[in-house]
Amino acid sequence: MPYTHEYILAHADELARRFEEHEPDPSTFRDARPLAAIYRAVQARAQAERDIVEAVAEARRTGHPWWLIGSYLGTSGEAARQRYGKLIAA
Repeated sequence: MPYTHEYILAHADELARRFEEHEPDPSTFRDARPLAAIYRAVQARAQAERDIVEAVAEARRTGHPWWLIGSYLGTSGEAARQRYGKLIAA
């Protein structure tokens, strides 16, 4: 349970001493590299989605039909229009 503000102020010296003397157990450490890889992948996916929206918008501006855009996206033209049409109209 978290300490209250009043408790922390009343026991500040003792808590500071315990904090300074604490030695973490190295056996409990976990390698954070897999989490960093997830973070980078999520960032890349978000950038890829932004790139797709821009490319779809440009394809529509240059007159390409939804059915053709959908085929490049691996979906139907209607599904592409439903997903990206409102994003590029804004």
